[in-house]
Amino acid sequence: MARRSHHLTEVASIAGAGEVGEVGAGEREGWLNDPSLLASLHRRTSLALAHSSPSATVIRPRLSPSDGRISAVEWLPFSGEEGGAAAAIVVGTSAGFLLVYSSDGDLIHKQSIYPEKILRLRFQERKRNFQDSGSEELCVVFPGVIARFDGSDIQNMLQRWFQEAGSRHWGTRFHQEEEEDESSFGRIPFQLWNISKFGSCADAGIAGLMPPPLLEFQSTQRYYCAVTVGEDAVISAYRLSEDRSRSLVGAILSKVVPATFSTIASFSRIIWRSDQTAAKKARPKPQPFAKASPLTCLKDHPRKGDKLTLSPSGTLAAITDSLGRILLLDTQALVVVRLWKGYRDASCLFMEMLVRGDKPSSSSTNYEYTKSDYCLCLAIHAPRKGIIEIWKMRTGPRLLTIPCPKGCKILQPSMRFLSSSSSPSSYTPLEVFLLNGDSGQLSVLSSHIG
Repeated sequence: MARRSHHLTEVASIAGAGEVGEVGAGEREGWLNDPSLLASLHRRTSLALAHSSPSATVIRPRLSPSDGRISAVEWLPFSGEEGGAAAAIVVGTSAGFLLVYSSDGDLIHKQSIYPEKILRLRFQERKRNFQDSGSEELCVVFPGVIARFDGSDIQNMLQRWFQEAGSRHWGTRFHQEEEEDESSFGRIPFQLWNISKFGSCADAGIAGLMPPPLLEFQSTQRYYCAVTVGEDAVISAYRLSEDRSRSLVGAILSKVVPATFSTIASFSRIIWRSDQTAAKKARPKPQPFAKASPLTCLKDHPRKGDKLTLSPSGTLAAITDSLGRILLLDTQALVVVRLWKGYRDASCLFMEMLVRGDKPSSSSTNYEYTKSDYCLCLAIHAPRKGIIEIWKMRTGPRLLTIPCPKGCKILQPSMRFLSSSSSPSSYTPLEVFLLNGDSGQLSVLSSHIG
């Protein structure tokens, strides 16, 4: 594909990976456009593909009927051994379970979040500022409900599991194919909000911190802005109040529960095998909702909100709808600042490009670009037109038009900064990748103009 356009550079290929055939690769032309196929990219080296229909199992243990089917997938980056970057795979199911697997397919964590289908898993990196204590978060989106996990809690869980992986290896041989009970694992604290005031949502995201209400300006409580899209309201927004008491209790419990609890539980199951016909433990009740205050909504029947994409800072959101329009929303002012028409079935991802006219001289071989050298852009993949357009934010011109064949999908890694190998002074721009389902080629869109 790199020969088609100098704005695409091939970085990998999945053509030789036999496992991709288990999710429908090669069965027909355009298999990558199957709506039940889920894809998530980690850097340039790892691609996770999942299909919601029953298929060959490559995870251990396999999902039980009560767990539901896979409905969302995302990579979870974390700091591995000696500060290196590693990743695990988080899976959401149609029954509302969150499951975390290692890259080898071993179950790390299982937790019931809410008894509804998980629509979207969204791992987000946030810039550190004087208000935000953490830089990562995992959002779990349901029809009308959203949950938030703090990145530090997830990091601690993953690091603890991998540190003890060796001591657990002896036990995995005996019950790799057994169903893991949720009580075998600790519980990661999270916040849960009801965001169905304006109707059920098809997608949602947390855009970041927002100021408190006027009458609570002196409050030390943190508030988040959530943006949703759906059938009843094309766009709606909520102020989410953080229930710190619940977070504190959850954090204490997660530290009090021994890290070896899952190993002890596994050991007890090996020695004292219970009757297979014994009744299963009841699923724990969902935790109470924290306060969510509606802010605004846009209803325009029969138009329906389809997909939502957030910028790295969360200040902009690109929203696609059922009429082929793309809306650019300022999530701080909650105002639509730009509109594109004629983009049915489009997908959008934010990226960063070098557009400065003053390029470094040839003698500056050690020049390292900084954030100020890049500008934020929006990549729009219009499959019906067979092109990818790149527009400068917020109101800038179209910078590039890249032709692409049918059966392609644009992807974006879930992380950029969690790596000790890169220079502290260098800046890693936000990139967009193009996966050609027919050829198996994975290419990166150029971040340079000209």
